[in-house]
Amino acid sequence: MKLRLLLALFLVSLFAAPASAQFGKLGKIADRAKGVLNGDSPLSNEEVGTALKEALDQGVGKAVTSLSAENGYLQSPYKILLPEEAQAIVSRVSALPGFGNVEQDLTLRINRAAELAATKATPIFVGAIKGLTFQDAMNLLMGPDDAATRYLEGNTTTALTGEFQPVIRAALDEVNANEIWNKVVTAYNKIPLVKKTEPNLDAYVTGRALDGMFGLIEVKETELRENPALRNTELLRKVFARQDK
Repeated sequence: MKLRLLLALFLVSLFAAPASAQFGKLGKIADRAKGVLNGDSPLSNEEVGTALKEALDQGVGKAVTSLSAENGYLQSPYKILLPEEAQAIVSRVSALPGFGNVEQDLTLRINRAAELAATKATPIFVGAIKGLTFQDAMNLLMGPDDAATRYLEGNTTTALTGEFQPVIRAALDEVNANEIWNKVVTAYNKIPLVKKTEPNLDAYVTGRALDGMFGLIEVKETELRENPALRNTELLRKVFARQDK
């Protein structure tokens, strides 16, 4: 029935038109027929942009909620370990009185700092998402499974680092990690013949915290692209169906 209707539409339109317009009409009718038969309907700029913003909001929201919870970093694949140079220091200092559990203690505290700082990330991500253009949205929709994550990473890392590191530093102070680290470094530097050191702990934790954040956002993006059941609004289902083809 659908084919008959489309054929009738094609014939009427073709023969009712002047010869000069027939070929142009033919292309338009063919496109319309293809859309009807495939169940497609045109996507407006607004629909594509809104759907991608919804998807990014969803991924960012889940990542921030997960990582900012207690043990969000500590008991996840994004757990932050001490930097290599710190591990070398800790292994030497742990033999000194009062420093036996310093590695576990510091690891706990730097992950607590990252969890506290994660709550501050949302406004920066929201600003980047609001700045998404229609062309950006189309590129992300039809791009690879991590296209949206890489967009966020490219457009927020500098701002996040600038805003995140002071929060990390304050959070490290709040959980006494910097105080403990300073004691560790001081004790280490008193060991004869060792190279004096003072790694920047807050810069390191900031970098690893952001790596974890983008890592989890990427997981959420891939899940949304590959699992239609996670598209929980009609708009998300409509727009992301286009990238499924």
